[in-house]
Amino acid sequence: MKREGQVRIPSGCALAAVISKEGRPISGETVRRAMIPMRERSNGLGGGFAGYGIYPDMREYYALHLFYDSRQTRKDCEAFLKERFELVRSEVLPTRKLPEITDEPIIWRYFAAPLQSVVADMQVDEREFVARTVIRINSEIEGAFVFSCGKNMGAFKAVGFPEDVGRFYQLESYEGYAWTAHGRYPTNTPGWWGGAHPFALLDYSVVHNGEISSYDANRRFIEMFGYRCNLQTDTEVITYIMDYLLRVQGLTPEEAAAVIAAPFWSAIDAMPDPAQRTKSAYLRTVFPSLLVTGPFSIILGFSGGLMALNDRLKLRSMVVGEKGDCVYIASEEAAIRAMEPQAEQIWAPAGGVPVIVRVKEGVAV
Repeated sequence: MKREGQVRIPSGCALAAVISKEGRPISGETVRRAMIPMRERSNGLGGGFAGYGIYPDMREYYALHLFYDSRQTRKDCEAFLKERFELVRSEVLPTRKLPEITDEPIIWRYFAAPLQSVVADMQVDEREFVARTVIRINSEIEGAFVFSCGKNMGAFKAVGFPEDVGRFYQLESYEGYAWTAHGRYPTNTPGWWGGAHPFALLDYSVVHNGEISSYDANRRFIEMFGYRCNLQTDTEVITYIMDYLLRVQGLTPEEAAAVIAAPFWSAIDAMPDPAQRTKSAYLRTVFPSLLVTGPFSIILGFSGGLMALNDRLKLRSMVVGEKGDCVYIASEEAAIRAMEPQAEQIWAPAGGVPVIVRVKEGVAV
């Protein structure tokens, strides 16, 4: 008889997050610790983190994190970037050599400002310009992959167990007001550096546990608006859906959650508040192809906050805890205790009901 740990865990993948509502700096080591007791939720084929508020001295610039296959690819991509951006700083992203992390690509970091003349010629706003540029690099420049491109935030990911990935990227040297983390157990796609979580576009980042059955419908819809799902993985399409709903359509996180985890029609009909009933029906009617079906739990990071969300039937685990001004989110209570042993009010969110935590108004993020 096979024992626990000797068989695949179908509800695997590990999620964790922490945010300070006061905007206080939190070491990246805090969220790295959360991944240690959840090691068996991963299989070593992907781990990653996203930190918010980690580049305060460069907050006005887009922080572009890239993987390159070769020096020549880096030169070619930099030539493309210089046609569109002022590269204020260009440097190797600091890492430390570890025997657990192998086959690393060239990992580069740029702090960049879009050239306003080019933005004006394209007749789009700055954020749309950056998003289009990133999608074009990832689709058309062979051997180059932008895995983070927001302001005052950054994603860090690799093939490996997440606790090792955190040491590889020296997360203890970063501080931010919010962090997310992921340990991957890939089921339908291979483990490679770009396929690890988080998936990020601008300041939106997504870590995900589960498998969505609506991938094809979601992908076909979102690609009509210029997105390209190059990696054929559900987390990538969820990230683009959130960018489309929040940035392009201008929905709030609460409204976006009501699209991707829309209430059942029977639940909408039973809503006692007529305004809520009308709004929920409207969102489900207008964005039917963005309903995400299947078992999932996700944590969305965005500038100034986090959102945690389960599928409507809550087929993946997620718990929340608090201590002081900090809110902790994870797949298991053990991970929360690893971040804060004295965490209080630990509870499990209901399926389809978002938990949204924002840094208080007036705090610089």
